[in-house]
Amino acid sequence: MILSHIVRFAPVFLSLFSEKGLGALHFLCRNGKISGVRKSSRKLRYRRILLKLSGEVLGNKKTGECIDPGNLAFMAERVKRIHSLGVEVGIVLGGGNIFRGLAGAGRGVNRVTGDSMGMLATIINALAMMNALESIGVPTRVMTAIDMPKLAEPFIQRRALRHFEKGRVVIFGGGTGNPYFSTDTAAALKASEIGADALLKATKVDGVYTADPKKDPKAKKYGSLKYETAIEKRLKVMDSAAFALCMDNGIPIVVFDFFDEDALERVVNGEPVGTLVSEKG
Repeated sequence: MILSHIVRFAPVFLSLFSEKGLGALHFLCRNGKISGVRKSSRKLRYRRILLKLSGEVLGNKKTGECIDPGNLAFMAERVKRIHSLGVEVGIVLGGGNIFRGLAGAGRGVNRVTGDSMGMLATIINALAMMNALESIGVPTRVMTAIDMPKLAEPFIQRRALRHFEKGRVVIFGGGTGNPYFSTDTAAALKASEIGADALLKATKVDGVYTADPKKDPKAKKYGSLKYETAIEKRLKVMDSAAFALCMDNGIPIVVFDFFDEDALERVVNGEPVGTLVSEKG
């Protein structure tokens, strides 16, 4: 009985692995009929990334909106493009568009309370990004460092890796779950925990400079530099704890301009974009 079924359906299974069959699978995948099946990532330099996005890019200073639908859609579309290439994408969002703990401390808010408020802000941003991604057909999960079972999953490393295997984008909210740590440090921590090939730091400038290029016209851009140099010079693109964590775990950092239309795709394909911070420099 079993043998007769194998003989009967053998041509069907074999046809799936023919050139036409594979083409059909890709067609179904593009139309969202088969989840977790995406294009081959053989040509990619970075197959699993941790993308660090500033919460401020979600807001709109002109309208005063904390989360601007247009900015959110723009960011989601950029993520979708690299996801469709086969890149496994983890995301950490800042919360500066809603509340920044360090700034609150300067205005009389207790630092621990302020940082807790900031962590909640990152979760709000994470949920907004999840909604934006899923609205354009990208399966997404939010995992938080603070237990919120009715809103998101708790961070469990094995579960996060399973989401990647299923072809889902994973957004990590809540920072590290502890005060006194920035979302840059949270990004470095999550990159280490998920075994990311690189941490991609998206900013408003096209790399790391010797000084703020908007304030100092003589500022020079680094094409690449070592972790130690970034720490010694206290370059403000990321905090020292984040640099040190990436250095200890051998995770390269690419700092690039997120608003450059094709920069993100070029980065994952290994093209020289922005500034590369690594062991070799």
